[in-house]
Amino acid sequence: MPTRKTVPLPGSERKPFRGARVKGAVSGDEPIEVRVTLKAPPSLKKKVDELASQPLNERQYLSRGELDKNYGSDDAAISKIEQFAREHNLSVSRIDPGQHSVYLTGSAREMSLAFQTYLDYYESSDGITYRGRTGPVHVPEDLADLIVSVNGLDERPVARPKMRLRSAATPHAGGAIDYTPQELAKLYSFPAVANAGQGQCIAIIELGGGFRQSDLNTYFGAHGPKVTAVSVDRGRNAPTGDPGGPDGEVMLDIEVAGAVAPASNIAVYFAPNTSKGFLDAISAAVHDQTRNPSVISISWGSPEDGGGYSPSVLNAFDQAFQAAAAVGVTITVAAGDNGSSDGMPSGDHVDFPASSPRVTACGGTKLVAPDKKTIQSETVWNEGAQHGATGGGVSKVFAVPTYQNGLKAARTDNTAPALTGRGVPDIAAVADPLTGYDVLVDGERFPIGGTSAVAPLMAGLVAIFNQQLGKPLGFWNPMLYAALGSGAFRDITGGNNGTYAAAQGWDACTGVGVPVGTALLGALQGKAKAAEKAQAAGASHSKKA
Repeated sequence: MPTRKTVPLPGSERKPFRGARVKGAVSGDEPIEVRVTLKAPPSLKKKVDELASQPLNERQYLSRGELDKNYGSDDAAISKIEQFAREHNLSVSRIDPGQHSVYLTGSAREMSLAFQTYLDYYESSDGITYRGRTGPVHVPEDLADLIVSVNGLDERPVARPKMRLRSAATPHAGGAIDYTPQELAKLYSFPAVANAGQGQCIAIIELGGGFRQSDLNTYFGAHGPKVTAVSVDRGRNAPTGDPGGPDGEVMLDIEVAGAVAPASNIAVYFAPNTSKGFLDAISAAVHDQTRNPSVISISWGSPEDGGGYSPSVLNAFDQAFQAAAAVGVTITVAAGDNGSSDGMPSGDHVDFPASSPRVTACGGTKLVAPDKKTIQSETVWNEGAQHGATGGGVSKVFAVPTYQNGLKAARTDNTAPALTGRGVPDIAAVADPLTGYDVLVDGERFPIGGTSAVAPLMAGLVAIFNQQLGKPLGFWNPMLYAALGSGAFRDITGGNNGTYAAAQGWDACTGVGVPVGTALLGALQGKAKAAEKAQAAGASHSKKA
């Protein structure tokens, strides 16, 4: 046992999943690796906040090398973690100052003693067995202010894919429509550019399943993106053969993003479905100096307050999102497919990571354009329990971000209270499986919906924008909200997701609306050009003076 005084790590408390039962104690000899995330220097948040307040042409993003060198963890903090490891017979398997992380390995017995927590096997209500813990982890008192989170002791699955299949019983003649991503790009006026996405890398985070290159070759033909699988924490490209399982998510993400930006490179980061795996995958993409992604698409998540994440884990994710903003990486995230409840048995909830104020949360609509050329209607996606509804609402965890100051969330009870937390989503596009995306999975061609499809669609659009603008958009939420009323979005004013209703302007179903691609690009270019002219005029005046 440690001789130094220990304290609970703030925000590290865990509770079992609702309905989970203990199956037995974890073997003391079971090997475990944990990620100890250290607090980033305050200067990183300051840099990120400065970037967010600047127009695009003034933004000076950090290179990934500069981020690691100038904003990484200091040697003194790392040395203290190494000393802690020695005291408890743990090995230091990896140190990554740029990612503010130190990885420790040891047996379950040693880890339990080091962090003063009990490890048991649990079985969830849906039959999944996982290693878990309850209560907080404990650390030496002099380390409590240095550590954000400890991930890896608890391996409960933290996220689900946000895709929704159309029921086989739904007759196509009953109003269902399938769209290819290219057809949607035209309906949404995405800029028609040569070699769309050229020079860009789109990162996709996957927590299960896999892709087959033969399917991609068939789907894209001779003009598809180069797709690379990246292993994180021994996660791998592992197709299950079940097109309705996680393979459907993986293929949906790749095919939608790749069809919109076929000249891009796509890097798919495969990781285990745990808080450590999820965080490590995002960090790997953000800090990848080989592939240098400019946009990250995430179609996995779960309720921010549903038991999958502790507050300390959410803070660790927030640091990874700060790092993304610092190097000019945009993150698009599915907002959820279970309406305002987010699948919880009672109350209103929002999905994470979509609820993070540092990502772009993507909501869903129902799009009716039978001829694939003219939009007849577009409303909030809500087909009831089986066919799903867009996630959206108000965070109970994250405060109202600056770019949402003054907004209200219209409700179906005809009230519209001011936001009390981060509002979700930010933007939207078609997600209803009855007006779904035509994809090819495990040799089968069929439609898929869900906000899972919107995140890669928006990631493809960002890749095109980055190509056209000549620099990455990075954290672009402030720009999206600044473009409200400019004609850059088609406002969705019909429908609801349960508690929340569509309304003029921003709402908690479809955000600022559906992007009109060329108009949004023009708004972004116009602001940049106006700033450039003002800057040039100022320089000219200075010379005359």
